[in-house]
Amino acid sequence: MRFEIIHEDKTTGARVGKLYTEHGVIDTPCFMPVGTKATVKGLSPEEVKGTGAQILLSNTYHLYLRPGHELIERAGGLHKFMNWDGAILTDSGGFQVFSLSSLRKVSDDGVEFNSFIDGSRHFFSPEKSMEVQRALGSDIVMAFDECTSPDIEKARARAAMERTLKWLDRCSKYPLKSHQTLFPIVQGNIFEDLRRESAERTLPYCKCGVAIGGLSVGEPPQTMYEMLDVLQPLLPKDQPHYLMGVGTADYIVEGVARGVDMFDCVLPTRIARNGTAMVKEGFLTIRNKPYAEDFTPIDEDCDCYACKNYTRAYIRHLIKSDEIMGGRLLSIHNVRFLERLAADIRRAICEDRYDSFRKEFMAQYKG
Repeated sequence: MRFEIIHEDKTTGARVGKLYTEHGVIDTPCFMPVGTKATVKGLSPEEVKGTGAQILLSNTYHLYLRPGHELIERAGGLHKFMNWDGAILTDSGGFQVFSLSSLRKVSDDGVEFNSFIDGSRHFFSPEKSMEVQRALGSDIVMAFDECTSPDIEKARARAAMERTLKWLDRCSKYPLKSHQTLFPIVQGNIFEDLRRESAERTLPYCKCGVAIGGLSVGEPPQTMYEMLDVLQPLLPKDQPHYLMGVGTADYIVEGVARGVDMFDCVLPTRIARNGTAMVKEGFLTIRNKPYAEDFTPIDEDCDCYACKNYTRAYIRHLIKSDEIMGGRLLSIHNVRFLERLAADIRRAICEDRYDSFRKEFMAQYKG
């Protein structure tokens, strides 16, 4: 795996790059649709590819619990199992362990937790996370980290940061497959000095990429931007920077201006199933009554399958009737919206107009 910077915007420092993997080249900045359980919910791999996506994210925790990483390895790895020939990033399972399990015990050895499926007891160590991700065969493997909420005391945030660094060292020593690359994760919560320290101590483990964790978890947007401003000059410039769990258009536009190259989130497909579309002004709740007789596309400027073939009124009818097709069409549109946004961002950077692009976009975006 290697990363090549194609162009850097002269004003903001935002950059366009290419990340080369065994399963294809990824143009950055990029958005990664989330296929938590080896599928982007409701969509086929062919439909996801049709949106322009070049890389997917799948979840170590969920695939470990069901159907099991050993089964997926016997099937030929995650790419073959889910029929996706593009690149795949697997998260470490750390966030799910902390967010989905009400009963968990954290120690320096790892985390003991209950399955959200049947309540059975399991243990994840850094080595176990690496074992599972190695079996899955993803291209990018995430280090096992401890996630914290933004309302904790600094001492607790430091303890989690220290544990994350210890776990990173253990992850780095686990042998992965030849095509796999480990991304370490910078933590430190919303404390500037902890973020700086975490970044500096993480640098020796950065081989071809680094992730920023613990943001977009409830803190105000400006706080997240401040943390990104702190980290931008500290992260390796010749490697992609991945901001974990971010999928709204405003966060992506502002994140790119602060040196971020990769984003992921379940948001586009989750809100689609609830009848909401992403548009350049923010969000369009198509399930609402005003769209009952609206015979225009979701977005006149969009080239996705849903916008080219169906109206707001029809999609609203499907959503109100609990028809699966409604959520599928909105999912296609929302993922395509973010892939189009990423392409527009790359174009603006290459033309050295990203600062004006960002200002114009944010002026019309109402969230």
